[in-house]
Amino acid sequence: MDSVLRIIIQRLGLGALTLLVVSIVIFIAVNLLPGDFAQAILGQGATPEAIESIRRDLGLDQPYLSRYFNWLAGTLQGDLGTSFAQANFASFTGSQELTTVAAQIAPRFENTMFLAGVTAAIAVPVSLTLGILAALYRNSVFDRATNIFTLSSISSPEFFLAYILILFLAVLNPLLPSLSNIFEGMSLSERFIKTLLPALTLTLVVTAHMMRMTRAAIINLLASPYIEMARLKGLSPMRVIVVHALPNALAPIINVIALNLAYLITGVVVVEVVFVYPGIGQLFVDSVKIRDIPVVQACCLIFAGAYILLNLLADILSILSNPRLRHPK
Repeated sequence: MDSVLRIIIQRLGLGALTLLVVSIVIFIAVNLLPGDFAQAILGQGATPEAIESIRRDLGLDQPYLSRYFNWLAGTLQGDLGTSFAQANFASFTGSQELTTVAAQIAPRFENTMFLAGVTAAIAVPVSLTLGILAALYRNSVFDRATNIFTLSSISSPEFFLAYILILFLAVLNPLLPSLSNIFEGMSLSERFIKTLLPALTLTLVVTAHMMRMTRAAIINLLASPYIEMARLKGLSPMRVIVVHALPNALAPIINVIALNLAYLITGVVVVEVVFVYPGIGQLFVDSVKIRDIPVVQACCLIFAGAYILLNLLADILSILSNPRLRHPK
């Protein structure tokens, strides 16, 4: 058990180091974006003095290294800074109330997590079920049809799948709303209905990976001696797969599920834009348009943090599900 704990601590340390490196890349990439926030706000007719005044008020005149360490120190304390757009609006109106980036992102992140949760609740059971059935009836018509369908869905762009679902489920057959305009105070059932169409789009995108990995992992174990023994005992094929093969195939399945769950948080930008879903992806796109650097940096850091955290979780669960790592010789 000490070796497992040591491996987990090493993975956590590696994840923290990776996040630090990613924060440097994010800061450099965001600050290299073309355009200038002050110029974008004031327009082409702005005087150099006005532009310099806004840049000084927002701290954009400071050296890049100083700005990075200030941002990093604030982030470690939970302070992601103040939105440039909010600060500029407050300076024009004389308001003393400034909305921090964290307060601006929090409800959007909650919406994105709700969308990811609904998608996971649909995609994971469906993928595992299809993978088990495809392994049970491998090389059959069902197996081939499932592979063709899932590969077709994952090969199609997300916006194309979204518009296809809108056409069939919102226009030709008005079963679901085409716009996911959720807001605070909505009932859970109404929010679920508004979220269902983008969740189905993401389900089509992530199902193929999980289904094919489940199928491959199970088929790889079907030639094992203990599986042959279970068959000789007269157990049904379904029981052999679910009770004996599936538990030993969990490690690769957990990895691919975690990777796809990470995608549900980091890859929702296109889907949220298509359905006008008020999540962190939509906020990210809107902030890039106006060069709102603190919000863009915070969104990128959240995407990176979620991806790294879920990959670490996959590693840890794989270790715990592998008896050779839990009980080393």
